[in-house]
Parts: sequence; structure tokens; C-alpha cells
Amino acid sequence: MISCHTKTLANGLRLKAVRLPHLHSAEIAIYLKVGGRHDPPGKEGLSHFLEHMLFRGTMDYPTTLELETAFESLGGSVNAATDADSTCFYTRIHPRHAVDGIGIFASMLLRPTLSGIDIEKRIITEEALEDTNEHGDDINPDNLASRLLWPGHPLGMPTVGTLESIAALTDEDLRGHLERFYVPANAVVTVVGDIEPDAVFSACERSFGAWQGPPPLPAPPAPDGQTSFRTLFVKDLDSQIALQFAFRGFGRHDGRITATRLIRRILCGGGSSRLLMSLRERLGIAYSVSAGLSAYEETGCFAVDMATAPENLLLAVGEVLRETRRLAVEPMDAGELERVKRGYFFDLEYSRDSTYEIGVRYGWGELMGLLTTIEQDQEESAAVTPEGILATARTLFAPANLNLVAVGPWKAPMKRDVEKLLRRYAEEFPSS
Repeated sequence: MISCHTKTLANGLRLKAVRLPHLHSAEIAIYLKVGGRHDPPGKEGLSHFLEHMLFRGTMDYPTTLELETAFESLGGSVNAATDADSTCFYTRIHPRHAVDGIGIFASMLLRPTLSGIDIEKRIITEEALEDTNEHGDDINPDNLASRLLWPGHPLGMPTVGTLESIAALTDEDLRGHLERFYVPANAVVTVVGDIEPDAVFSACERSFGAWQGPPPLPAPPAPDGQTSFRTLFVKDLDSQIALQFAFRGFGRHDGRITATRLIRRILCGGGSSRLLMSLRERLGIAYSVSAGLSAYEETGCFAVDMATAPENLLLAVGEVLRETRRLAVEPMDAGELERVKRGYFFDLEYSRDSTYEIGVRYGWGELMGLLTTIEQDQEESAAVTPEGILATARTLFAPANLNLVAVGPWKAPMKRDVEKLLRRYAEEFPSS
């Protein structure tokens, strides 16, 4: 069993140190509970923009080059990511230099210069343009599905922001957001690898002990007013139509999350999964099919993504809906479920060798109040039955949870046929 050492500093900063002496690298990660859902109206993209700005230099490393060089000299390569409700700064580093890496991260978070806002606007504008077509329409299925799922709420906006909101951001916005959300009680520092926990804790005390700030207010909850399926068709000059079936899902603390993880693997967990076998191997109308699970505090999304030629649109939609309905109607074979569980157990075992995955488990898990061990995940998954999969699928794949996005060279008759198919799905789907 992995042993995680824990400490909380006097200022409320939580520390996690996981010693894995067989590894030759270490991972330092700092998780903060701030993301797109915390951006104020008209300032969409602020959390993501601030994450970028922390790379532009600090009081100790005044330029991007000096900051990047400092990490690289310790065997590291610093990176970061912002999603709907969290931001993470992380680096792989040589274990002997983990203490020094902690100090550089503290400089980034506590002493950023926030200089170069104009050049960063240009960079992030280019990032946002990757999601648009030649007419300026958003063609990113994730963004479009979020708009359907949570209209009028920050979760329904792109994390990167819009071209207008990016242009509107100011130095005052950045400093206010930093002051409000980059506070010790809103953060977790995790170090994983061949490290000494006591040395890590001492380094964090020296580097972050003076960090102060009150806990931020919670983000506004997302509305849950969907009563029937929704669709969004966007034109794009492409050879295929990109599809996303986004089902409104469960919050991260919901007891059905474990069954939902297994459902993802049943549908798209590998070459033998149901949608890969039907859409690719049997029908030959898709190269790849994937499924993803997003779970927030009070809501979530289960999404199936694929792309197909326009002439296969109706067949593809029908096949995906056939499989989701099948899971909600037919108890699955116990042997198939056991095979899926076994694959999940193996992946959990493999995660023991990944500093990144262990860091997410203990760092992000602590931040979100969702910390579980590998053994607990295995135990919970082992307890899922075919009846549990059936009940979860019947709720998850209900027509009132379905949001379908189609991006590509579709024509009006295709859209009418797809919506007719969705109405039939709603009529034939079993009531709870």
C-alpha cells in the first residue's frame, strides 16, 4: 500500500508527500481550487489567463527564460493546466532537487510580476482561435456541449474565454483574482517520488509559511433545469462531422460515479468495448470513438466523441443511442462486467508507477474532498453489480440528460432526420 504523509501549515496550506523510493524522478504539483467556473461575467478566461501569466516571470526570476531555465537546471520542465474548477502547476524534477523546485514554485505563486499582459493576450487569442472556423464560429464540441448543458452559467463558457473577454482583461483583474483565489487554504502542494517527506515539509514551511489570505467564497451552483434532449448543429468546412453525445451526469460525490467509470470502459474502454466493436469493427464508419467523464461538485457530464462521414451521420447517431439504451434496458452479462473490472484494476495498479497519477490522486483528491486510496477504488468497483450498471445507465442516459453536438458539413435534411431519431429515443427509453 502506498503511504502518503500529510501536514497542514499554520496558514491552512495542505501538504502531501508520497515516497516511492524505486523511482528515479519526482513530481511536484500545486493544486488550486480555481478555474473557469470562478470567472466573473464578462471576464471569462481569467483563471486560465492568470495561470499563463505566472510563467512570465517573478521577482526572483524576472523573465520567462530565467524561470524556465531555473526549472530545467533541476531536471524539470514546468507546465500547468486550468479546467472548469481547478488549476494545477506541475513539474517532473530530479529527486535530489525537489526542495529547490518547491522554492521556485513558491516564487511563481507568491511573487509573480504579472508583466507582459499584452503579449500574453496575443498568445491566448491564438489559442482561442484554434476553436473557431473561418466565420468566427466556435467549432470545439466540448465548448458547444458545455453551452447546452449549463446555459447562462460559467460552466457553460469556454475555459480559455472568448475573443472579447480575453481582450477585456486588465492588470487589475489579474491581481484581484490572484489575491482572491491564490491563498493557502485554497491550495494543496504534493510531492511524489524518491523524496524524504520531512525535508519536503520543511521546504514548504520555509517557502510558503508566510503565505496569507482568507478562503474564497464558493462558486455559484449550476442550474439543473433540462427536461428534454437538446441539439446544436454548427456548420464547418470539413470532410467529416464531429459528434459529441453529452449526457448530464453526476456530481463528484455521488455514489454512482464508480459505476459510471465502469460504463465508460464498457462503451469505449478498449478495442473490445461495445462502441468500438460496433462503429469501427462491424460498421466501419468511425476510426476512433472515445468517452470521457467530468464530475464537478454538484453536476457532471458523460460524453461520447466520434467523427464520421456525412453520409454515415444518421447511422452513427442511431448506433450510439442503441448502445446507451441497451445498457439502460438489458442487464449486462456478469462475465463482461468482470472483464471490464479486471482491466480497471490493472490500470489502478499501473498508476502506482506514475508520479503524475499518484500526485493527482492525493493532491487533487485532497483539494476536492475526494481522496481515496487505490485499494478503496478497487473495493468500490468490485462491489458494482450488473443491476447497479443497469440502474445507473437508466438515469444517466435518460433522454432529458442528452445534449447532442454536430460540427461539420451537415445539411438540413440530415438534421431533421437526427432530431427525429432523438424523439424516437425519448419515446422508447424506459421510464425510471
